[in-house]
Amino acid sequence: MRIAFFAFLLVASVSASAQVASPVRTEDSTQVLRIEMTIPASVHDVWEAFTTNKGLSSWLAPEVSVELKPGGDWLVKFPGSTGGGTIVSFVPEQEIVISALAPDRFPHVRTARTHAVFKFTSMGNGTLVSLTQTGWQRGAEWDAAYEYLAAGDAQILAMLHHRFVAGPTDWQKEMSETADKSAHSREGEKR
Repeated sequence: MRIAFFAFLLVASVSASAQVASPVRTEDSTQVLRIEMTIPASVHDVWEAFTTNKGLSSWLAPEVSVELKPGGDWLVKFPGSTGGGTIVSFVPEQEIVISALAPDRFPHVRTARTHAVFKFTSMGNGTLVSLTQTGWQRGAEWDAAYEYLAAGDAQILAMLHHRFVAGPTDWQKEMSETADKSAHSREGEKR
């Protein structure tokens, strides 16, 4: 809960905006989620931040597991849940494909998984990170998961952007500040 609350606060403070497409349907009616953001860092630095334990824990969450190989983990451990998925393939500093786990609240989507392709393209002084997520099926749970992940994936890219604007996250400090804010909020409710 603390990490989720912190992530919300962090994303709210990020000045960059991800380009989030409305639900896209291809000619065969397949839904696709597309999000892009330019990160103010080299492809090499963004790749390291995205594909190593040290890099991923510097911006997304304190507990992560990245094993950069086909079949390896790309996981983020939150209290009571794990996000991310399994690495399907990768081309160093160009692309990583993940068989993505949906949050626990979407059990059918989590079991079936989606296909997330992250591409990294040099753009002068920055790197364009493009996510294309496919494998969406039809139904109320799938539609709800799509909407949830459209916002959540945009937040992830915003957090990656923030990492290169403000530096690595000091998780102990952030957790402490979040706990202090929660305590002050509870005190205000008691009055």
